[in-house]
Amino acid sequence: MTDHATLTTPPAPGAAGPAVDARRARPVVPPTPGRRGLGIGEVRLAGGFWGDLQETNARATFDHCLTWMERLGWLANFDAVAAGSTERERPGWQFSDSEVYKLLEAMAWELGRTEDAALEATYERLVERVAAAQDADGYLNTCFGHAGQAARWSDLERGHELYCAGHLLQAAVARLRTAGEDRLVEVARRVADQVCAEFGADGRQGVCGHPEIEVGLAELGRALGEPRYTEQARLFVERRGHGTLTPIPLLSPAYFQDDVPVREADVWRGHAVRALYLAAGAVDVAVDTDDAGLLDAVTRQWERSVERRTYLTGGMGSRHQDEGFGDDWELPSDRAYCETCAGVASGMVSWRLYLATGDVRYADLMERTFYNVVATSPRSDGRAFFYANPLHQRVPGQDVEPDAENPRAEGGVRAPWFDVSCCPTNVARTLASWHTYVASVEGDELTLLQHAAGEVGAALDDGGELAVRVETRYPDDGVVRVEVLAAPEREVGLRLRVPSWAHGATLAAPGQEARPVAPGWAEVRGTLAPGDVVVLDLPTAPRLTWPDPRVDAVRGCVAVERGPLVLCLESTDLPDGVALEDVRVDPAVAPRAEGDGAVVRGSVVPPRADRHGLPYSGAPETATPREEVDLPLVPYHRWAERGPSTMRVFLPTL
Repeated sequence: MTDHATLTTPPAPGAAGPAVDARRARPVVPPTPGRRGLGIGEVRLAGGFWGDLQETNARATFDHCLTWMERLGWLANFDAVAAGSTERERPGWQFSDSEVYKLLEAMAWELGRTEDAALEATYERLVERVAAAQDADGYLNTCFGHAGQAARWSDLERGHELYCAGHLLQAAVARLRTAGEDRLVEVARRVADQVCAEFGADGRQGVCGHPEIEVGLAELGRALGEPRYTEQARLFVERRGHGTLTPIPLLSPAYFQDDVPVREADVWRGHAVRALYLAAGAVDVAVDTDDAGLLDAVTRQWERSVERRTYLTGGMGSRHQDEGFGDDWELPSDRAYCETCAGVASGMVSWRLYLATGDVRYADLMERTFYNVVATSPRSDGRAFFYANPLHQRVPGQDVEPDAENPRAEGGVRAPWFDVSCCPTNVARTLASWHTYVASVEGDELTLLQHAAGEVGAALDDGGELAVRVETRYPDDGVVRVEVLAAPEREVGLRLRVPSWAHGATLAAPGQEARPVAPGWAEVRGTLAPGDVVVLDLPTAPRLTWPDPRVDAVRGCVAVERGPLVLCLESTDLPDGVALEDVRVDPAVAPRAEGDGAVVRGSVVPPRADRHGLPYSGAPETATPREEVDLPLVPYHRWAERGPSTMRVFLPTL
């Protein structure tokens, strides 16, 4: 980004409409003036943790996802509808269309970031196959409404028709904002019109069992300036929680958030991804309609859910049965579900709340979840993924099937594909647009929210541009060096986020000695000039983290963090013959940094003799002799990269 005046991207080949300003292309664009996230063309990563992930995503994950969906017949479902041959058995779950749409969204964001002719051609071919399956009235779904299939809208509880439509709309938003109107945008507009006609105020009074249409409609309404879509999103949010959906056996209406109206709920419950997608859509509606009450409701739900129902990693969802939230303080490490998609959805909600309020705590949670859930899912080569993200693996994961669909939940080994493969495509679209969450602009102030190496060139709201180069090895190192590349000849503001864990951070501004800064915002105001340097130094020494005593599952345990990274102990790093369950940590000895992880002092407690009875004893464990040992910890996002292993985040103490 050396030429700050040439960031406008022309329309993609075949796109209609005027040139699109890629600087402003971003996933979430609230209609009110004020705080905004930066666009695809305003931030460019330069390697580092997230830059490398983004490149692997584009180089490997896109093709990986496309290959699997072609192989399994999920793409052929569109061809079958277009050809009128739907009497055959349809492969894939009823929501498999959505995976195609999420991949299209990822491609659209990537094409907004780069000029890749081969990817453009792949995108256009895929869009043509999707468009060919659209019905004359705009309805588009490969599982319902055609010969040999169930009728349209006949299974709102489990059919996912509106859910799939929502992901299609989000893909179209990405394309519209990065390249202008094209065939996909035309298809999406017709889908949205059909949904409004079917489910409008005078139409079918239903909601989808899986929220997502709300976000898609709200953002497409913003992108096209179409208030009908915003109003339909509002109707779906307001209809939720009134028992409209028929409960699924063994699951309550809370499973799909149909038990309590959004405005009255105090906490997120039920299926985690459903709850979070609904919350994101509710924030969109609240902002678009200036509904302070609805925004307050989601804020209240965020606060209690984060305080009592969220894992140290930022993961959400403690129950496998319904992929859902548990009760307050129900956070078992070994049975943690923490679906990767819930991590993506958590970021969607927190980003919207940040844009609406400017509160730093939302960016803090996003960082935690990005590093320890989203980045944990993909294998280093971008071709295998975790679906669930437990914090304790009791037995080594089983080898996965490299050439078949795998179970979608626990396992302890990243799998190339799942029978429900929502997570790979969700990771793909998130990484493709990740840099749009790096910074924000409000008035004459640029705020750096996520610390990543690269360049940021932001058009200020009151004119001029503030451009900076960020040099950092974060999270391996806490030094964030920000050099000014361009600035108006007047007073402006530059803010850097100081994470909530960063007690002891310092900030050095031009012409000033380094000064202490507390968690929150570190701000520099004045007339900045090219060459000026601001240095934020964050303390990234390993630190002990203790759980709230009300979290029964990890009482008497401690975790270790280093900067934004949660660390873990893997059996791979234990001495021969030592089992993970026999290790204890000495919290009186401070952990020390080693590599990108840490070393803690601990002991090995020999297992008790097998008494062929209950696993209890009249004598405390403290009476058992111990062998002292150093225990190397690695970043949680890298666990299981060296093969199947057992693993713990929270370690029992002496």
